[in-house]
Amino acid sequence: MTNSNPTVWLTLQASDAPALIDYYVDTFGFVVAARYGEGNTVDHAQLNWPEGRGGIMLGSHRPGNTWSRQPGTAGGYVVTTDPDALYERVTQRKADIVRPLAKTDYGAREFAVRDPEGNLWSFGDYTGELAAG
Repeated sequence: MTNSNPTVWLTLQASDAPALIDYYVDTFGFVVAARYGEGNTVDHAQLNWPEGRGGIMLGSHRPGNTWSRQPGTAGGYVVTTDPDALYERVTQRKADIVRPLAKTDYGAREFAVRDPEGNLWSFGDYTGELAAG
């Protein structure tokens, strides 16, 4: 039986998790599915990508924890069926475009953005290749 829930999640830590959540919702269009914590501390948040079965989990940076990573050092790729419309959305919101929308050598239409904490995001219509065999 195939599980229809995502099985791979990008996980992030943020210096200002509430602001980063707001940025991802407003600029990219992620949808908040869950958020736990009080005040400016986010213990755990789940943001779903509205076009598919994936998303991100993030929380406030907690140096010294066993699962601690430096904020602003992640990168992710998000598949979108309409990179042109999403590109228009992020440029209207004055996102930090690091690679403008263009066709790649492998036939995808993609662009890249740096979020306010420094993470790099690529958005495009490349859905990956089928596994060999």
